[in-house]
Amino acid sequence: MSELFGTLSDGTPVHRWTLERSGVRVRVLTYGGVVQSAEVPDRDGRAVDVTLGFPDLAGYTAHPGPYLGALVGRYANRIGGARFSLDGSAHHLDPNDGSNSLHGGDAGFDKRVWDAEPVEHGVRLSRVSPAGEEGFPGRLEVSATYTLDERGALRIAYEAATDAPTVLNLTNHTYWNLSGSGSALGHELRLDASRLTRVAADLIPTGEIDPVEDTRFDFREPRKTGAGYDHNYVLDKGVTAAPVEVAELHDPASGRVLTVATTEPGLQLYTADHLSDPFAPNDGIALETQHFPDSPNRPEFPSTELRPGDVFRSETVYGFSVRD
Repeated sequence: MSELFGTLSDGTPVHRWTLERSGVRVRVLTYGGVVQSAEVPDRDGRAVDVTLGFPDLAGYTAHPGPYLGALVGRYANRIGGARFSLDGSAHHLDPNDGSNSLHGGDAGFDKRVWDAEPVEHGVRLSRVSPAGEEGFPGRLEVSATYTLDERGALRIAYEAATDAPTVLNLTNHTYWNLSGSGSALGHELRLDASRLTRVAADLIPTGEIDPVEDTRFDFREPRKTGAGYDHNYVLDKGVTAAPVEVAELHDPASGRVLTVATTEPGLQLYTADHLSDPFAPNDGIALETQHFPDSPNRPEFPSTELRPGDVFRSETVYGFSVRD
């Protein structure tokens, strides 16, 4: 089911799609592919929205920086120096994070209005990103399909093809708060990751991979998150053809549990330390499945290259349950 959500200043309409199944209700916007809300029951059957979002379109256009619930691309996370080389050609991107490119640039996928069509138990969003958009090469045909499965899990399946060599890294930037309000720092997190990518002060990877053992980054056993995390974890499973569960977030107060399964090799844990009005720092936790930051400049990292004739596919599944 879709409805008009608002209109941009240039007159472009934005629609909201509502997906509902097995006691879960998710709302998705054609603006930025945003997951506006996800209503999930607690151990007593009371459903509340467990994501951070705005009630109207003006909220998203006035506060683009947090990327609340957004579909992020062409390149999620950072590319150092806002440049990379591919097949001997240099490509210069929009430096919107100091000297670096972040989340596809100032006008990335999160700020575009996507075409929408219904699919069984969900909606398929698609668009064509023209060659040169935000400096990225190749004309890219890209889609993201949001569905609820029979258990009420939210599946986001990405697909893309290009007419020229390019790089691609897509994610969803939902902030989760399983309590529905207040701080998310009381949540307990488990991550199936023994290592993470070391970063410099500007959060660009140095190329070194560090073990998490005996550090504050070790979430291999569930524990409370705390603040101060904006790091890419190297998932133990690596790249997989089908989604594999890699993370679990638990709110002891409500009993709600979020699991994350993905085909991706990395996951960015961000505890939202920089959120500002109308939200507060640490009001949510982002678990961004992805390839690694700055991969186009790091040949030792899993490749993010996409070439003509190949099809990019990636899938992440957000499962919901309760615990006594």
